Amino acid sequence: MLKMTIFTGARALTGDDMAAEELDRYWMTVVNTIRDGIMIVNTSGAIVSVNQAFEAITGFRREELIGKPCDILGCDVCLQKRETAGHHWCGLFETGQMSTCRCTIRGKGGNLIHAIRNGSLLQDNNGNVIGAVGTITDVTELIEKNDQLEAFRRELQSRDGFHGIIGVSPAMRQVFDLMENAAQSDAPVIIFGESGTGKELISRAIHDIGARREQPFVKVNCASLTESLLESELFGHVRGAYTGAYKDRVGRFEKANGGDIFLDEIGDLPLSTQVKLLRVLEEKVIERVGASTPIPADVRIISATNRDLLQLVDKGAFRKDFYFRINVIPIHLPPLKNRREDIPLLAESFFRSILLKTGKPIEGVDNEAMEALMAYSWPGNVRELKSAFEYAFVTCRGGVIQPHHLPSTIYSGKRRPGPATRSPLNLKEIEKQELLDALEQCGGNQSRAAEVLGVSRVTVWNRMKRHGINSTCKIEVA
Repeated sequence: MLKMTIFTGARALTGDDMAAEELDRYWMTVVNTIRDGIMIVNTSGAIVSVNQAFEAITGFRREELIGKPCDILGCDVCLQKRETAGHHWCGLFETGQMSTCRCTIRGKGGNLIHAIRNGSLLQDNNGNVIGAVGTITDVTELIEKNDQLEAFRRELQSRDGFHGIIGVSPAMRQVFDLMENAAQSDAPVIIFGESGTGKELISRAIHDIGARREQPFVKVNCASLTESLLESELFGHVRGAYTGAYKDRVGRFEKANGGDIFLDEIGDLPLSTQVKLLRVLEEKVIERVGASTPIPADVRIISATNRDLLQLVDKGAFRKDFYFRINVIPIHLPPLKNRREDIPLLAESFFRSILLKTGKPIEGVDNEAMEALMAYSWPGNVRELKSAFEYAFVTCRGGVIQPHHLPSTIYSGKRRPGPATRSPLNLKEIEKQELLDALEQCGGNQSRAAEVLGVSRVTVWNRMKRHGINSTCKIEVA
């Protein structure tokens, strides 16, 4: 009632309620400090008052809104409205509530505004409805950035990668072929690779393109749990199986039934757990800890490790029979230092995604900085490259990323560049050169160039416009 008193000018306070009267005096200041837009309407749906944030979000001035019906905003999720006895009603007055939801409204200039809205009825002391209050939170910028990131992700997938994994090097092309073949099989897959090479991404992609893609994909880090907790995590337990087991628990294998389970750092599995997993692979059943009843487990195992499992076998730390059972389809991920031709593509991907997230006025990467990236040995692999760009976006305030914006471990003097099939160009130059090569290969035909690049013809046209490529390229319209 206090809010309605302020916005409508009604008097609901008594002379004895001095504390409330003091609050009443400053309430407008409080409301105008809130970043969310606030709008109050009467029972006819006419706008009674708005706060300053509402004006800023919609572009309407207070005077332009007061007395106007609330549908001036054109909200796309308002409930069915009807006219009754000359009054303009909305669904909120009929249902008495409005759940928090996403919507779009129209600003003064006709611009589309993405918002989170909420609403509630206002009642007097006798319980009579006297109006309603609604709030909106502007999320337009967030929605637009997410849309841009999604579009960029699709473009990268189609152009220089495979289901979100970027690479054009021969080593990665071989990995992509193995992934595609593995996805069509139910046989166990094991991914070998150094830390930071993207083993989890590979496992997820295999699931997403396989026959089990509609079923669960469950991940377990075998190195993060003790032996007893790991078995309970994998197979579940029954009540009373051990101290603290107060109720039955479903394990990860049961949750993954029909789908894939990803066992990361499988080289850290205890020998006792390896024995139990061997039975799962051979008999397709599991037993919860503390129980003897077998439970069917139709699960394909995808595992990963950065360790030499054969060396562990020789030391007796890894069972030989288990090794051969999980090593049916091995995929070896190359370290980044062995696929340097992919560094410019990965750099472009990280640069653009971080640019969209931060909105900083950074235009590209300096040639010398790119040379430093190409020359570095990357012991942390792709993960370290991404971290380097996150660091650079913190240290670079605008313009282009230069060598001194990179971590000191990457740029600390002159280095001899490693072998690469791509020159360390500026990111924009890389895109332009690829476009020119495709157009030349296709005799200037935009449609065929789009097929070569794996993008739409509209994207080709936009890139031509962005890079100033015109009719001198002898472009034909298909």
